[in-house]
Amino acid sequence: MRLTALLSMAAKAAFPRDYRYGTSRPWTFPAKRRNPPGLHRRKVFVDNIPNENWSVFKGDTVEILAGKDKGKQGKVVQVFRHRNWVILEGLNAHYRFIGKTNDYRGTYIASEAPLLLTQISLIDPTDRKPTEVGWRFTEEGERVRVSTRTGRIIPKPTVQRSDGVVREQWKDGPKDTPTEDALLKTYTPSLKTLEEEVMDAMGIKEDRRNHTSYWY
Repeated sequence: MRLTALLSMAAKAAFPRDYRYGTSRPWTFPAKRRNPPGLHRRKVFVDNIPNENWSVFKGDTVEILAGKDKGKQGKVVQVFRHRNWVILEGLNAHYRFIGKTNDYRGTYIASEAPLLLTQISLIDPTDRKPTEVGWRFTEEGERVRVSTRTGRIIPKPTVQRSDGVVREQWKDGPKDTPTEDALLKTYTPSLKTLEEEVMDAMGIKEDRRNHTSYWY
């Protein structure tokens, strides 16, 4: 077993058998409020889906197969692989009334609830209809998703990061740093202080002597 796998196993937090998982991080206040001490619930079993068989990614368009929004199509904005959950933008939402005080009447906010993978189906971009998918290899050896109904390739979505960078466009693009520039040594460590380095860079010479004074 690799060292990284051992470290990841050691870093996993231990939760009680009846811990209720949610969309919040376990150390946050909403997660602690859902799991007060002494509260016991029935354990929920989750089918373990290997990463190589996971077929729905952030940015995909899917259709809901069950629930109040059955038949509606939406975009996947968040994926929870450890629970087989996906969250769709603006769909399967419930409303909560918050913020009521003596000076403010409060307001309703919408919160999208997660959906199981069995409750959604990927959309074939050729006809905009739901379909099951499988994994195939192209002639170039690339592993792609294929619609089992039409046989067309369903490409993975390109997701834009919060800073506006699209990973697929950045890789090997004109903005990528060349290898020779990345390996170029541009800093030489020294024992000088920051002030001394600035003075040397600006050509400033210090002629004053450091007089040590003693107090009796």
